[in-house]
Amino acid sequence: MTDVPRSNLQEQTVASRPRQPRIPVTASRTRLVPVASRATCRPSLPVGPVPEVALVRRQTFGDEPTDRRAADHSVGQTAHMDTHRVFPYPLGVHICDGGVDVAVFAAHATAVELCLLDPDGRGAWTERRVPIERRSHGVWYGHVPGVGVGQHYGLRVHGPWEPERGHRHNPAKLLLDPCARAVTGFRLCPEVFGHVVDSQFLGDHHRRDTRDSLPFAPHGVVTDTQNPGPDDRPRIPWDETVLYEAHVRGLTRAMPGVPEALRGTYAGLATPAAVDHLLELGVTTVELMPIHAIGHEPALVRRGKANYWGYSTLSYFAPHPGYAAAQEPLLVVEEFRSMVRTLHAAGLEVVLDVVYNHTCEVGLDGPMLSWRGLDAASYYRLDHQGEHLDTTGCGNTLDARNPRVVQMILDSLRYWVQQLHVDGFRFDLAPTLARGQENFDPRHPVLVAAATDPVLCGVKLIAEPWDLGPHGWRTGQFPIPFAEWNDRFRDSVRDFWLTGVALALHDQPAGGVREIATRLAGSADLFGADRGPMASVNLVTAHDGFTAADLTAYDTKHNRANGEGNRDGTVHNLSWNHGVEGDTDNEPILSARRLSIRNLLGTLLLSTGVPMLVAGDELGRTQKGNNNAYCQDNDVSWVDWDLRPWQEDLLATVRYLIKLRREHRVLRQDRFFDGRILHSDGTKDLAWFDNEGVEMDLHRWHDPNRRILQMFLYPPAALRTDGASPLLLVLQGDARARDVVLPGRPWAEEYSLLWDSAEERPPGEDREPVSAGTIHLPGHCLRVYGVLGNAEQNTCPPQTAHR
Repeated sequence: MTDVPRSNLQEQTVASRPRQPRIPVTASRTRLVPVASRATCRPSLPVGPVPEVALVRRQTFGDEPTDRRAADHSVGQTAHMDTHRVFPYPLGVHICDGGVDVAVFAAHATAVELCLLDPDGRGAWTERRVPIERRSHGVWYGHVPGVGVGQHYGLRVHGPWEPERGHRHNPAKLLLDPCARAVTGFRLCPEVFGHVVDSQFLGDHHRRDTRDSLPFAPHGVVTDTQNPGPDDRPRIPWDETVLYEAHVRGLTRAMPGVPEALRGTYAGLATPAAVDHLLELGVTTVELMPIHAIGHEPALVRRGKANYWGYSTLSYFAPHPGYAAAQEPLLVVEEFRSMVRTLHAAGLEVVLDVVYNHTCEVGLDGPMLSWRGLDAASYYRLDHQGEHLDTTGCGNTLDARNPRVVQMILDSLRYWVQQLHVDGFRFDLAPTLARGQENFDPRHPVLVAAATDPVLCGVKLIAEPWDLGPHGWRTGQFPIPFAEWNDRFRDSVRDFWLTGVALALHDQPAGGVREIATRLAGSADLFGADRGPMASVNLVTAHDGFTAADLTAYDTKHNRANGEGNRDGTVHNLSWNHGVEGDTDNEPILSARRLSIRNLLGTLLLSTGVPMLVAGDELGRTQKGNNNAYCQDNDVSWVDWDLRPWQEDLLATVRYLIKLRREHRVLRQDRFFDGRILHSDGTKDLAWFDNEGVEMDLHRWHDPNRRILQMFLYPPAALRTDGASPLLLVLQGDARARDVVLPGRPWAEEYSLLWDSAEERPPGEDREPVSAGTIHLPGHCLRVYGVLGNAEQNTCPPQTAHR
């Protein structure tokens, strides 16, 4: 979640409100409750009353002694557990020896039951409760014979209800196994809250609710993960990687060529239409926004909306059923696996955006779906009064100080790699995972394990290096082998091409060229020689914040459709509307906006580091000024494939730039440039020139009015053996046309223009060589030149470093 280093979604889910008064409720030991029909994989929009599909008599739970044993509340047939055939690891419910091994972490529980759920033929569920008898170091475990693949199940946990100590055990609530590999959809309703709430989910979180949540709660489903198939991961090196951040639903929901039934699904992403677009674009690695099973927050449901982005995890092991064409939980898993296999066969990697920092149970006023009912005091960071310590802004924070939480995170990561063969992970709000007692610790067990685990050390690991806690901005501070989203790159590029040009247009100081030069060269100030430029994931946009097109069309956010009075979303956009806010028919303004888009994306794809392109930016996608479209599951967020001519031109340009990057090794160096003389004629691997073709000196670097910079990239000898050749990048960041002197000998005699951002489409044929010397450039444009007659062919003395 980023546009600036903070989560905009967080602001919406933790808005404070006064504690609600107690709601008087008369508890009944036995009552009629509506039971939902057999769960499907597509949860309906959780708004309004729950339909009464069937009525059955169920036992519910009032206040009871905290030490009452699970067997006292059995419903239906009681099964038995073999307590001698299992170890307390791995956690979860797994097929073994004609049944399932069960291991559940609930350190403060007094009893735990495995609940086996079966359809009764009338649209309801029967429940068989199996007491889990054995316990070791907070893990309840045993073996249940006769349970097979496809069995629906849940957990009931008995124990103290002491909110002031963080204990919220409530056996009336069916809980999801945190390690379930497949899950059903569910409906958010008052019955799935551990405390008493009204129809708007408001109530007193100190008062335990006694209604049975079985008819409404999500189920785990037993899977067979013993045969994951061959590991066919492409294993693309970092220096060849071009990331493409995409939403499973949003990318293909309106994509032509994708069958209607498959649009917005894992299967849709695996269709030839989607795969061909990715291959023709030239990206190598698809970074999927969260696909872990999602639970929608009460605040959103009250407004009739859903969490479209998915940063609200219900299960860390199960793919979200709402993104599947399949209707059965086991087939959802196979559909995801098939999607990964198809992308791999095309040579494309799959990286998952994962949210191990908080869960969909939000704050204390949220539902009881899993972790809160199992052992809130162990899974969550709580203070001495049982209140959440929130460093995520989403209401709760997983406590990665607890070894069992670390175990859950690592087990989840290994599962997605070993069983579903994903190629890596992008960690949302990553500092939260590495907080010790208070602050970020680069030697935190999660980070050390990721670096040393034999499974995880071989995949791509990317950190979003900020959270909302104290000292949460940690860009450049993650250890090897992590790469990081580089917000300094994002802000520098936006500032140079947008706000800087706007200032220059009014003859105001625009900040000079020092910062943009540092980002072009790989951000050595942030990552250091031991990590190198491949640790920098360069971006100008991400899923939150303005799209590339909107950066050039809006000065302010327009988020009223989110239902929060336009208070959500960042105000720090570094955007420029070019004189008119939003839509316009003014062709000069539209032309200038298109030029700025090309400048942004050109800088992204030509800089040293790992570029990340956001789905739709290659098409000029707009969200109409919404910079926080987290709850917009509609055409605001979906990629629009109905392209106008200028969008076709932009797509061709982005394809060409990625091809240019692939063909020129000097743009993909995995080591920082030395900037030292490499040859007897004085040429270097990296040299910077001003608008007069003179090498930059200290005075020029500190000139706040300087807006023109030339970057000469000379490949070292090791790269030249692979055919790498020098390039010259010219950044003309002044708002008005200027003369620029291209560096002459010994750097070059002639140049070949490879790309000019001032042109709507990339070049269609070879151009005439351009002699070193003076050229005339229009305002705010970026050019790339190939070098003809380079240093090794010249014997002239080196040019002086200054005048």
